[in-house]
Amino acid sequence: MAGGGLPAAAGGSEFEAKITPIVIISCIMAATGGLMFGYDIGVSGGVTSMGDFLKKFFPVVYRRTQETELDSNYCKYDNQGLQLFTSSLYLAGLTATFFASYTTRQLGRRLTMLIAGIFFIIGVILNAAAQDLAMLIIGRILLGCGVGFANQAVPLFLSEIAPTRIRGGLNILFQLNVTIGILFANLVNYGTAKIGGWGWRLSLGLAGIPAGLLTIGALMVVDTPNSLIERGKLEEGKAVLRKIRGTDNIEPEFLELVEASRIAKQVKHPFRNLLQRRNRPQLIIAMALQIFQQFTGINAIMFYAPVLFNTLGFGSDAALYSAVITGAVNVISTIVSIYTVDKLGRRVLLLEAGVQMFLAQVIIAIILGIKVKDHSDDLLKGFAIFVVIMVCTFVSAFAWSWGPLGWLIPSETFPLETRSAGQSVTVCVNLLFTFVIAQAFLSMLCHFKYGIFLFFSGWVFIMSIFVWFLVPETKNIPIEEMTERVWKQHWLWKRFMDDNVGGDIAMSGNGATKNGHVNGARSCFSVVKLEY
Repeated sequence: MAGGGLPAAAGGSEFEAKITPIVIISCIMAATGGLMFGYDIGVSGGVTSMGDFLKKFFPVVYRRTQETELDSNYCKYDNQGLQLFTSSLYLAGLTATFFASYTTRQLGRRLTMLIAGIFFIIGVILNAAAQDLAMLIIGRILLGCGVGFANQAVPLFLSEIAPTRIRGGLNILFQLNVTIGILFANLVNYGTAKIGGWGWRLSLGLAGIPAGLLTIGALMVVDTPNSLIERGKLEEGKAVLRKIRGTDNIEPEFLELVEASRIAKQVKHPFRNLLQRRNRPQLIIAMALQIFQQFTGINAIMFYAPVLFNTLGFGSDAALYSAVITGAVNVISTIVSIYTVDKLGRRVLLLEAGVQMFLAQVIIAIILGIKVKDHSDDLLKGFAIFVVIMVCTFVSAFAWSWGPLGWLIPSETFPLETRSAGQSVTVCVNLLFTFVIAQAFLSMLCHFKYGIFLFFSGWVFIMSIFVWFLVPETKNIPIEEMTERVWKQHWLWKRFMDDNVGGDIAMSGNGATKNGHVNGARSCFSVVKLEY
């Protein structure tokens, strides 16, 4: 937006900034971290449906898939070791998040992305060359460490480097790359499944492409002005700010960054501050969104799409092909969210998607309950196609709502003084419940059978009620004005916004606090998605 800062209703401001080539290139390079994350999500389900992979690492599961008589067709992939192959990545990511929190703050966003890239590359090498299950799991754990570091640094980098007016779209760029990574993995799996003996190695090894891109990108991009200023490199931060904004008129934004950094450093106990009454609404919503995001069932479908379709009676090729279709729908629908999130608003997308996901899952459950029996994996072609259509209907709804908004909304609501602690909790909760679903899904499928879709649809209903009553609209509201225009106007959360409740931050000058939240100086430091 050309021109100087425009006054906002409650002290916020828009600063002059152009969409410069360096911003676009930096965001594209950094967002390859999402590409790597998505590839890891998509590749696991494909290789675990390949006979050669199962024969080498999970012979018990392989023999079960070859048996003609089973207690239940839904149970042929039920194996804790097989689930650990998928879920270990997320448990490692959860652990790595605590270390990534430190490096993101002390070493910067750029170096943290480089560390993530190195973890990814080593993990890929171990997975592709794996000779036994231990080597395979160690590789997945290292990939998980990469996920922990990348998920901290990359979205934060994107948010801080982006001009305010395109913050929402660039935030979703990370999620878009996750979906592209899933689609890429599905396409690779479809091709490598036809290679006898070592196709699974190629599937796992091609993860080196996004890993290499992230590493190269981390070496090429500049660190964010926010990070540089936070670490005391004021002149370098000012130079980078001038470079990425494409204008010499950066003094107002620079001063805001310096002041915001000064105020943020006054918070001695951010996690203790996070638990104070005035900060509970943001914490509750952030945690609930992460839990609900996993209990939509989306990652269960994305992790195990080929396995799931195999279970439902699709042949191996048809299962992988169907997974490619759902991956493509995921990408297209995420692109839709980029163009609608700042127009339709967050609540509209979440509520519409809730209805769509609920109906799709109930219909899938009804079809499978009638047509797929325990001892039969025969599903008529017409019904099989309809199941794929319903899965795509479900995936599309998630991709333009709970996928990106589960991260975007927390990034818009935490005030500066609790953002580091709040976003760390957000990431940890997400990875924890991703691990739980990944580890439990195949066992749940075995015991619940078609009822697994009714289980997730029930959660979709609950989360839609939660959104209707408790999630406020944050569209087009500057982050520094959230307290006055969102929390104080909400029928329930306004009760937590007590003017007499003090905070950990001293009152001083332009950094005066109101309701315990920093106003004014917080604006440019608050365009954060995931924080350290």
